[in-house]
Amino acid sequence: MVASGTEATEASGGGDVGLRRRGCTYRKYDFLPEESFQSWGNYVKALSQTPGRFKDRVLTRSLDSTELVEMKAQSHNEMKKTLNWWDLIWFGIGAVIGAGIFVLTGLEAKKHAGPAVVLSYVVSGVSALLSVFCYTEFAVEIPVAGGSFAYLRVELGDFMAFIAAGNILLEYVIGGAAVARSWTSYFTTLCNHDSNDFRIVAPGLGEHYKYLDPIAVVVIIGICFLAVLSTKGSSRLNYIASIVHVIVILFIIIAGLTKADIKNYEKFAPFGPRGVFQASAVLFFAYVGFDAVSTMAEETKNPGKDIPIGLVGSMVITTFVYCLLAVTLCLMQPYGSIDEQAPFSEAFEAVGMGWAKYVVAAGALKGMTSVLLVGAVGQARYLTHIARTHMVPPWFAQVDGKTGTPVNATVTMLAATAVIAFFSSLDVLASLLSISTLFIFSLVAIALLVRRYYVSGVTTQATRNKFIACLVLIVGSSIATAVYWSKTDKWTAYVVTAPLWFLGTLGIWILVPQARSPKLWGVPLVPWLPSLSVAINIFLLGSIDRDSFIRFAAWTLIILVYYFFFGLHASYDTAKDSLAKRLEAGTNLELKKAEAAEVYAPSAARDSELDGKSGSNTSAHPAS
Repeated sequence: MVASGTEATEASGGGDVGLRRRGCTYRKYDFLPEESFQSWGNYVKALSQTPGRFKDRVLTRSLDSTELVEMKAQSHNEMKKTLNWWDLIWFGIGAVIGAGIFVLTGLEAKKHAGPAVVLSYVVSGVSALLSVFCYTEFAVEIPVAGGSFAYLRVELGDFMAFIAAGNILLEYVIGGAAVARSWTSYFTTLCNHDSNDFRIVAPGLGEHYKYLDPIAVVVIIGICFLAVLSTKGSSRLNYIASIVHVIVILFIIIAGLTKADIKNYEKFAPFGPRGVFQASAVLFFAYVGFDAVSTMAEETKNPGKDIPIGLVGSMVITTFVYCLLAVTLCLMQPYGSIDEQAPFSEAFEAVGMGWAKYVVAAGALKGMTSVLLVGAVGQARYLTHIARTHMVPPWFAQVDGKTGTPVNATVTMLAATAVIAFFSSLDVLASLLSISTLFIFSLVAIALLVRRYYVSGVTTQATRNKFIACLVLIVGSSIATAVYWSKTDKWTAYVVTAPLWFLGTLGIWILVPQARSPKLWGVPLVPWLPSLSVAINIFLLGSIDRDSFIRFAAWTLIILVYYFFFGLHASYDTAKDSLAKRLEAGTNLELKKAEAAEVYAPSAARDSELDGKSGSNTSAHPAS
């Protein structure tokens, strides 16, 4: 069954058979078709088997072929392959250059880093680029809409993939909500009003939630219509918005530097190294859009060529632009005077170029619109692939036969984004988003190491144990470094943790042979590059505030409750059904071979008999 309403005959839980009606359906079978949910008795039995099922899902890993063939088939319609590397570069630029640079630069320069915010962008950019390399190898080898969820299913198993999936969805919802609220801030600047003038104040709510934002909701609804129409159409619109955006960025840099005052750089790092890394952790928000590009691998014409150029190229360009913009802002204004909501617009106002703030605000709106559009396209594809595994209801996996887009997933994700955008402030959203993103990027880097150095049936037990020991050393030393950094300004423990990380990476390089080589494109300097990605991502986690970790823990608890009551049993049933079908297909193939052999055997005997009579030596033809 697809969203466009293709007629199909299916048995429902009660055994009824009938034709589906055209349009979206909302029957129980669309959401809970698995055996475990067909009756209360089945569900109670499934719950009683939770420990065994959980063990099975933890230990079972998916196959590349499963993600590429079986999971894609769950959507019934193919996504259209319309994108090339040029599309992906512009999608990458459109996805990334938005609220992060236009809002968080001012916020972090004022509160944590000062003019050294440019170093914060360098640190975040290096970390993001390392993650891009890891993503790229996976996206080339497994070009499906699931992005990091699919990669983790293949290498770390269903359970770790689900934990990542929950945080991926949170990342996209929060990211979209943060950008939508920033859209409102720059729109009010364009209209010559203060940031909160167009928001509704609800005094009864907390400080971070009392400014209700109806404009953000309207913007998200408009983006939803665009995202469901077509991916190629979204790409063309993104071209236009991104080109205008680049022109405005060039204007900001050139015009801003004409008003530069070197005195503003006298106190380059007023908050010290800690401030630089605290800002880096939050500014990671400015880079998170690139993983949306990896979800478009399924719609890319030539993944082996297009994805590496698109992902790496857009990230290098973005990092360079970010650094230039950060330098420009801090040269125009003392860091203590920077406006937190619309820093670039207000900076031009402060240096006597009031007219320029309207150009900046318009450009920022164009950029944020691109970010919202690409984010909407990416998050829907993540949810689509997650639903293909039945970890969430398969209704979300349906792809519309006419548009070739996942309409159900798009509408659902953007509805959640609109709700969050209506209530929550930017600073709360940015910190929580950075935790989810850094956590996922760390898992992807670990998964890449597993992919290269461990293959079941190829890697020996002794080699596997060496690899696990080295991996524990890498992750453990990285966590120890992050925790120590979060507690004190001293450096003595780093004399221990840094060498341990080095020894763990060196151990993999020397003691563990690679079990798999990339077919088309591979990350360079393995294991050093992915190991460094793990270390930097975890280190940046140590710079995020305690309240954000509490929110992160609460969300993780929520998704775990859902998993053990629904997701685990649905995905377990789906996996077992898939295995049974593969075994049945294998059995049928063997039966066909046996039947062919039986047909061939008498014929071969007759030929042999004739050969004996005639004295000839005719060879038998092979059976087909």
